[in-house]
Amino acid sequence: MERDIYDEDHEAFRDVVKEFCKRYVTNEARERWDAEGEVDRATMRAAGEAGIIGLSVPEEFGGAGMLQDYRFRAIVNEEVIRAGAGSLAGAFGIQDDLAVPYLVHMGTQAQKEKWLPGMATGEILGALAMTEPGAGSDLRGIKTTAKKVDGGYVVNGAKTFISSGKTADMVVTFVKTGEGNRPDAFSLVIIENGMEGFDHGKKLHKMGFQGHDTAELSFSDVFVPEENLISGTEGQGFIQLMMNLPLERLSIGVAGAAAAAAALEWTLAYTKDREAFGERIIDFQNSRFQLADVATTVDALWAYIDRALKAYAEGKLSAEEAAKVKFWATEREWEVLDTCVQLHGGYGYITEYPIARAFLDARVHRIYGGTNEIMREIVGRQLAGKR
Repeated sequence: MERDIYDEDHEAFRDVVKEFCKRYVTNEARERWDAEGEVDRATMRAAGEAGIIGLSVPEEFGGAGMLQDYRFRAIVNEEVIRAGAGSLAGAFGIQDDLAVPYLVHMGTQAQKEKWLPGMATGEILGALAMTEPGAGSDLRGIKTTAKKVDGGYVVNGAKTFISSGKTADMVVTFVKTGEGNRPDAFSLVIIENGMEGFDHGKKLHKMGFQGHDTAELSFSDVFVPEENLISGTEGQGFIQLMMNLPLERLSIGVAGAAAAAAALEWTLAYTKDREAFGERIIDFQNSRFQLADVATTVDALWAYIDRALKAYAEGKLSAEEAAKVKFWATEREWEVLDTCVQLHGGYGYITEYPIARAFLDARVHRIYGGTNEIMREIVGRQLAGKR
């Protein structure tokens, strides 16, 4: 089914992303990222030079100024994932969908001037730190504190499962600045690499996204200057997170749909080439039936994702709608990838093949950004008339 959400400018941009992938998303690069457990900075800078990161950064700070049109970011996800580079897509997503928006939408002028130009070029890498060893989807349960002192805050605590946590130059960090767990008890502060008492910790070894670093962070009496308080206003952190979560969840849904679509392409190519008992795999009725199911699911995914992209561009994508997109897209992604791995047979289990890597990467999509169980709770509470 033909998609109609993209215009000529979007398709011209797609050509730019495809060319970037041809040059930089090679087998050698993927192997290097996996071996080192992170995407190298040279690749991130190359993405900045090509203009495929920092898309929402205003032009005055060196970005593309595409604040609400997430379609350009969706194209980056589609093409990078199609090139078999889920880890690189993840690194781009942390920069553009998690770190940059807090500065673009909520940062002070001084914060924007300091960070955004480098984030648009890939010279400065960002991350977002919310999750803690004892607090995941329940963000009000965090223990990391920021005590007010002359000129700023002293931060103590720990974060875990932080994507880009090892390589980040700056981390937008969710902290407690008040008592209790009311929304106004939390704030967001920028903690910079090199601040005394800030330890990036160890890289965590994951089953998927091998080439994208995930780390534990610890803070021991870290002094954070007052000018690093996002928006310059204390007690707004929880609200600020809630404002950006729809974008984060939309981005995960887009990645899930892109992975499902790529899996269909890879599996069609494989089943047309591979033979068993003198016939191509695709010539068996069971294979064709399974592929028919997958193709229809991918069409339905794109139809839903495209409506969500349009709603976001119009400022109409609510938290509940974003939760639906996130859990439904990633559940369908998982079903598609499982079917496609099976159609690859033994080769589907070998990580040399993109289908195996995509399968491993996909598992976390139902966990991060808020587990799918929490997404269903958000939707269910709305249906029940609860807040």
